[in-house]
Amino acid sequence: MSKPVIESFPDAAAWAEACAARLGETLGAAVLNQGRAVFAGAGGSTPSPIYTDLAQIELDWSRVVVTLVDERYVPDSSPESNAALMKRTLLTGPASAARFLPLYAPSVTVDRAAAEASKALATEGGRLDAVLLGMGEDGHVCSMFPDSPTLKTLLTPELKPAVYGVPPGRDGIAPPQERLSLNLSYLAEAGRVVLALTGATKRAVFEREAAGDPRVHPIAALIAAKVPLEVLWTEAV
Repeated sequence: MSKPVIESFPDAAAWAEACAARLGETLGAAVLNQGRAVFAGAGGSTPSPIYTDLAQIELDWSRVVVTLVDERYVPDSSPESNAALMKRTLLTGPASAARFLPLYAPSVTVDRAAAEASKALATEGGRLDAVLLGMGEDGHVCSMFPDSPTLKTLLTPELKPAVYGVPPGRDGIAPPQERLSLNLSYLAEAGRVVLALTGATKRAVFEREAAGDPRVHPIAALIAAKVPLEVLWTEAV
């Protein structure tokens, strides 16, 4: 499969505005055509300006469910919580009317929390209308880390869309703590997937990972699974 074209933007403001506009357009169309929409977003520092712009887009947010593509297994009182980031940046202004569906739950194990999140998402239709992804400098997407043993499950395209628990890596391999992650099937069946990248380093990592083995390189797996991927990049960090 050929890799998607990388769309370049002159500065961070134009990049964030373009990402938000595409996601908002898709969510608005889903609300209009289906009466509801489901959005899943990434954590980390990269998406924050996108969420700030997206939160101001006028659509019927009361018909939108917002969730995460992955989460650390921590409550939203933790500074490492992606849910906390989402609440600070996206679920404000007009978007505060959206309903937030967390992946984390204070369950006995991360796998039980993943099962609960899978069930909750299935009740929302089991399909994502719009997704915002980020990518780490190690090439990870969601909590799919290159060469991780958990990839055999997360990247199996024949599995139904689900949330999985991700154990911590051993001997210094990422991730450092337990996580929850959507699997590849959720991304492959999504209506629109925006991958937001910043900086020269991440562009080079994307180019490298896109040419990798889809069994152990998440970016290559997204391309092989025909995820409707749109890559938006700015050199600004």
